[in-house]
This record gives sequence, structure tokens and C-alpha cells, in this order.
Amino acid sequence: MLPDEIRTGTYRQLFHPDTLISGKEDAASNFARGYYTIGNEMAELVLDRIRKVAENCSNVQGFIIVRSFGGGTGSGFTVNLLERMSNDYGKKNKIEFAIYPSPRVSNLFTNAAIENNCF
Repeated sequence: MLPDEIRTGTYRQLFHPDTLISGKEDAASNFARGYYTIGNEMAELVLDRIRKVAENCSNVQGFIIVRSFGGGTGSGFTVNLLERMSNDYGKKNKIEFAIYPSPRVSNLFTNAAIENNCF
């Protein structure tokens, strides 16, 4: 098992521990698994964390999303989450930075990170 680098590593002070979600399986680089299986299991938990952060903002204007198009979490789960966020937050801005996988580099370590900022 890999150590939890985000909670214990050099940059641990960048992330509030109440907003971190861990201990769940990944989508095994499968869009459908990320969208339907993991997406349906995890979306409400993730949206709840987003709501808690958004409640601390006086005027949420949008969201910054960083994700990968490769893998099931970056593609499938994030699409599921963005659809639900559109229902909850309407026309709030969503700025997306997407990483497209290279055919020359392995995409075994794809990730999705959602940053929620008041800007």
C-alpha cells in the first residue's frame, strides 16, 4: 500500500484534511466504471465536500477543475460530477484544465483533482 503522500508529505499544509476523500477504489481506467459505478457511489460525498467549501465563500462565482481525460476517474467520474454540479450550481463558471493522455506515455497514473476556490 502506498503512503498517503497528500496527508503526510511536504505539501500537506496546502490541503485541509476535512476536504480530502480517500480510501476508495479507483475506476480502473474505465470510463463507464468511473461514470456509473464509482461515480454514483462517490458523487454525493464529493458534492457534500464541495458544498461545505462553497458555504464558506460569500459569493461563489465558479469552480476550477483540473482533471485528466485518460482513465476512469479523470474522465468518467468527473463527467458525472460536472453534470451534478450543473444541477446544483446552475450557470456558475467552471474553468477546466484538462490533461490529454499521450500515446507515448503510460496513463496508468491518471488523476482528477477538483479545486474549489472563491475568486
